Amino acid sequence: MLESIKVWVFDKETVVKRGITLLELSKMYDELFEHKIIIAKVDSEYHELNDVITKPCHIEFFDLTESFANRVYLNGLVYLTNYCFQELYHKKGYLLTRHSADKGLYIEATCNLTREMVVNLESKMNEVVRDNLKIHKVTILREDAISYFNEIGDVKKAGLLEYMTNTYVNLYRMGNSYNYMFSLMPTETSCLNEFKLTYLNEEGFILRYPTLYSNGEIPKYKHHSKLFEVFNDSKDMCRLMNLETSVDLNNIITSGKIGDLIKVTETLYSNKLLTIGKKIANDKKVKIVLIAGPSSSGKTTTTKKLAMYLKSFGLEPKMLSMDNFFVEREDTPKTEDGEYDFECLEAIDLRLFNETMDKLLKGEKVLLPTFNFVTGKKEYKQEMILQDKEILLIEGIHCLNSNILPNIDNNRKIKIYLSALTEINIDKDNRLSTTDNRLVRRLIRDYYTRGYKPAETLELWSSVRAGEEKYIFPYQDEADITLNTGLVYEFPVLKVYALPLLYTVKRDTEFYEEAKRLIRLLDIFLPVPSDEVPNDSIIREFIGGSYFK
Repeated sequence: MLESIKVWVFDKETVVKRGITLLELSKMYDELFEHKIIIAKVDSEYHELNDVITKPCHIEFFDLTESFANRVYLNGLVYLTNYCFQELYHKKGYLLTRHSADKGLYIEATCNLTREMVVNLESKMNEVVRDNLKIHKVTILREDAISYFNEIGDVKKAGLLEYMTNTYVNLYRMGNSYNYMFSLMPTETSCLNEFKLTYLNEEGFILRYPTLYSNGEIPKYKHHSKLFEVFNDSKDMCRLMNLETSVDLNNIITSGKIGDLIKVTETLYSNKLLTIGKKIANDKKVKIVLIAGPSSSGKTTTTKKLAMYLKSFGLEPKMLSMDNFFVEREDTPKTEDGEYDFECLEAIDLRLFNETMDKLLKGEKVLLPTFNFVTGKKEYKQEMILQDKEILLIEGIHCLNSNILPNIDNNRKIKIYLSALTEINIDKDNRLSTTDNRLVRRLIRDYYTRGYKPAETLELWSSVRAGEEKYIFPYQDEADITLNTGLVYEFPVLKVYALPLLYTVKRDTEFYEEAKRLIRLLDIFLPVPSDEVPNDSIIREFIGGSYFK
């Protein structure tokens, strides 16, 4: 067998020794990157840097500025954080990875935290980074892994593996501890050198790191108290039902009680929306309700269901979409790539929108536009005058922006922010991402109602996310009300619809690895048919069969 082989790194041919690791090869390309190399792609598939090269192939390396590598980087940081906390405070408790928080990650402790403990934890993490501990992947029998986690008291991790069918599983070893991480991982701690910890309170702290939307820098942390309050409400509700991880949800499914969970979850959501409706109805001054939220947060169902509740309180809701106020196509701003930018605020005819709403509130008759997406022009066919009992429900991604209706008194409008927040996690170390929840929803809806192939939705997702980061998330604190539209039971239901779609993404496409990751994520859950999902559920907006057409 030849000792040397040809490979193509960034499409340039080079000769390497057979059996060289990707880590060894990556050192030759460090100078090309501002940050440490995290992961490699070999013939269109991502590989950890410990993997060896045994045949001719095409190779790319990535640092944390690439989306998949950034996810690997974050999971490596989570492992590092947990490892160092156990090294310092194993007798006090352990950490629970919770949810995203202003471009950071909120992590809770099972013990009371002090600011000094978090300072010491950050110092220990930096020490381990400097020491450059290796992160070894170890393949062992699944049964042995289950026994190991039961022995160390991590019964949820053992339960997670119980619901898998693999004969073997991959664990990761750092020092003398082993963990199961739902991701590819970095191969050494020296690459995890960019992070900060921000003490929040005695319950938890924020792990900050360079994100895809922070220009490679560690962003400052801004606390969003309203969003945290909603997360805490959801967390408390889950704890009351003994539902904190995917294992708990699978246990409910196997016990035959998933129908009860669906009913309870839907009732809780409806009650929250009913309370919001009552608040609006009781405030006689409010004439405009502005509703915003990121993609696939359930804006359509929530708006229509809220309208139904407002009717029950004697009001007559009139629903409007800001999309009908787009500027003419030739006036639409363009991105740097020359594509129309429909998500920027300047794509809205703001003067017309604000003037129209102002006239309606003054009791004047207006001619409303309807945007013709084929011709790219507004058409004026519908007249409206706002009667005493009528109230406007306006949906749009810019509804929280302070430039929307700036001349209308705050007591005449109320702003609602929607987000499908996911409070249950895979286990204490591996979280379920709110973004993944929305992406799976959108994959299904795009395919069944818009004719988009899954690969097309995956291709669009990065631009959708960039738009959210720019035009929605910065304004979430402007909301008077924040509503969680995530449902704790939805992943097992979405799995039935999403899995067949994800398997259509071909291996030779750019988005194969992302499809594969989502397949692995959905495989954690047992499937649940949608028979017991009510037709007024938010989930019906995506899987079909909704009462609110």
